[in-house]
Parts: sequence; structure tokens; C-alpha cells
Amino acid sequence: MNTDDLKLEDFMPGGADGVSRAGTPLAAGISVAAKEAVVAAVQEVYDPEISVNLYDLGLIYDLVVEDNGDVRIRMTLTSPMCPVAGILPQQVADAAAAVEGVGEVAVNLVWDPPWTKYMMSDEAKIALDLF
Repeated sequence: MNTDDLKLEDFMPGGADGVSRAGTPLAAGISVAAKEAVVAAVQEVYDPEISVNLYDLGLIYDLVVEDNGDVRIRMTLTSPMCPVAGILPQQVADAAAAVEGVGEVAVNLVWDPPWTKYMMSDEAKIALDLF
């Protein structure tokens, strides 16, 4: 590939709109997943450089399960220069979509507010010896 042909969206998770997607609309009659089940699934996604999951790192800013089973997640990364920026949002989308009772998942990667270590859970701080 000629580097002159590269565009900004080639480097953004989810393409030009910065949204990573997974799942399909929930079929009629299927019970909608509880938010706690989706959170538990997202807690299985780990930052590969840190042995703590993204949820406890405080990188998930908002997680909403809609009445129709669709899930909207706002997340960030520890740094805009994060070497795994292109894969983590999709891993979060895929983890949430794998939960029974979840329809379509949209993960928006945001940079405001900027992440700080103060957003981590106590469990993450203990794991990283930050107390």
C-alpha cells in the first residue's frame, strides 16, 4: 500500500466515526441482558501491557443497556498514543455482544475527560501497587 493513500480513518478503531460495532438486533421475545452481565463480560478484556481489566482501570466511562437489548459504551484509553488503540474498542464490543440478551453494541472511543489513575477501582490500584 502506498502511504499517500492512507487516511485518518485507517488508524481509527471502528473507522472514520470512531465507533466499534458488534452484535445483531435482539430477536423478539428474548430477555434483555442485565447491565451487570455486560459489565462482567467487559471485565474480561485486559490491557495487554497491564494485568488489569479495562473496566477496573476506569477506561469504561459509560455503559448503557437499552430496553431493546442494544448496548452503548463510551470508553477511553490511557493515552491517545496507546499501541493497542486499534483493537481494544473492538474487543470490548465483541465481549459485550457475546452476552446472552444483548443486541447491537456500539463502542465510542472518546478522549474527554482525559483518563487519570484516579479513575481506577480500588482493585486495580491494589493490583498495580498504587496504594
